[in-house]
Amino acid sequence: MAWWGWIAAGALLLAAEMGLVDAQFYLVFLGLSALLVGLMALSGFGGPVWAQWLLFAALAAASLVLFRGRVYARLQRGASPLREGLEGEVAIAAERIEVGARGHAELRGSRWTALNDGEVPIAAGERARVVRAEGLLLRVRREEHPGAAAPAGR
Repeated sequence: MAWWGWIAAGALLLAAEMGLVDAQFYLVFLGLSALLVGLMALSGFGGPVWAQWLLFAALAAASLVLFRGRVYARLQRGASPLREGLEGEVAIAAERIEVGARGHAELRGSRWTALNDGEVPIAAGERARVVRAEGLLLRVRREEHPGAAAPAGR
């Protein structure tokens, strides 16, 4: 294969990993191997086509086995895991919501129907913790602030 074919294949593999699919860092090492074979072919050390393919396979396999796990783990360590569901999120009441009544609350930039599942009313603009999500209905309770006095009757 011509040197430019290896370079193009390497660039396409890197672009696919970075922008199109989440291949969990496999395509990066394939792309880097193809780029390296292309650079070797450009400099005159590529050899026959069968040797280029053999070199590509060896580089790809070795880099995947030796480096992929460590590099991917290091990159994933800094990423925070995504939580499923809305439980524990904080919504802002769009209106006063009495105990056991429905109203509206803002969460993640959207307006939701909220049911006050707590023991005290939630004032407009007050923070409410999502206890459970049932379809498009959020069961919420007024968020307790540290150091705030407990409501009467508790």
